[in-house]
Amino acid sequence: MTVTPRARLALLACLLACVLSTAPTANSSGASATAAKGHRRGRAPHTHTRPRAGTALKMIWGPLTLPDGASAFPVYRQLGVQVLQIELSWAQTAPTAPGDPTNPADPAYRWPRALDDAVGEASQYGIQVAVMVRGTPPWANGGRDPSWAPDDPASYAAFLQTASHRYPTVHYWMIWGEITRPGNFNPMPADSPVGPQRYALLLEAAYGALKAVNQGNVVIGGMTYTVGQVGTPDVIRWMRLPDGAPPRMDCWGHNPYSTRYPNLSLPPFAPRIRDISDMDTLHGELVRAYRGHGSVPKLWLSEFGISSDRPNRAFNFYVSRAVQAQWVSAAFRLADSVPYVAGLGWYDMVDEPASIAGNVTEGLMTAEGTPKPAFYAYAKAP
Repeated sequence: MTVTPRARLALLACLLACVLSTAPTANSSGASATAAKGHRRGRAPHTHTRPRAGTALKMIWGPLTLPDGASAFPVYRQLGVQVLQIELSWAQTAPTAPGDPTNPADPAYRWPRALDDAVGEASQYGIQVAVMVRGTPPWANGGRDPSWAPDDPASYAAFLQTASHRYPTVHYWMIWGEITRPGNFNPMPADSPVGPQRYALLLEAAYGALKAVNQGNVVIGGMTYTVGQVGTPDVIRWMRLPDGAPPRMDCWGHNPYSTRYPNLSLPPFAPRIRDISDMDTLHGELVRAYRGHGSVPKLWLSEFGISSDRPNRAFNFYVSRAVQAQWVSAAFRLADSVPYVAGLGWYDMVDEPASIAGNVTEGLMTAEGTPKPAFYAYAKAP
């Protein structure tokens, strides 16, 4: 089984044009193009890992099986993965309106086998699962495509509550994904508070629903990325409820892709951009936004990666395999060096096969299952 594909991050040309004066030698070029995320299969040899010393969760996006069809979970355990991230489409799971939306057994629901398998097998290997829930069915948003928010946030909240009942061992829930990337969440007009305010209502409803099932559920909101139609600092500033308060959440999700080698001592990249070297700045913005409104959300860095070998349809920027491994080590050291990062997820486990035009090469392994240097760097990461 494979994990449901998601849309791939697209960095703006200005970001991809950055000169890596602080990074090891790398190959790069100008603008990027959008690519699709597909979780593929791969194999790995036995590795030896050491106990984790820090507090940031070691996370990953990846397949459930390897190229030869064997389970990927023994490899995840060898790598020291603590959280496997996977997507759940509301639109695909509930293509028609359920008669009893809070009943997981309602005949309208089509729960994905991939998620059932992932949750069951992860539990056997001591790995937790984080679920990203996105995509509105047309019956809930006036017949629009899945990127459009539901007309009533309560309908999305009811689905999350039902999913939490179906998967009681899952306690990490991501509310949508890369909301400011064009086509991911609507409405999201550029440089406008309309989208963040609409998303705030969705997040607040989701928080209440998930906590009603289990107070231990961790609700991950924001779900921004490096750049977008609305800059991450503006999303934080504009994401407000009608009473002016920010919505409740436990963690702020962010995908901090970058052309800069991870280094917190670097100055902010640009006013609207928040890459992995800007996590201290992003945390400061959350501190200010949540002052007087409860606990400051920690950072859930859901996705980070860097392409190796060649440019591809996702990124024109790339590095050698040896330098990719250095980026893996640096990224996890950075995440583990500060108390405000809840976890960092590498995207992803396995490269796309060469038969796919412009195949994406951010994996820890080749498409044939051969470990790259990044594989061993991940295994040794804190």
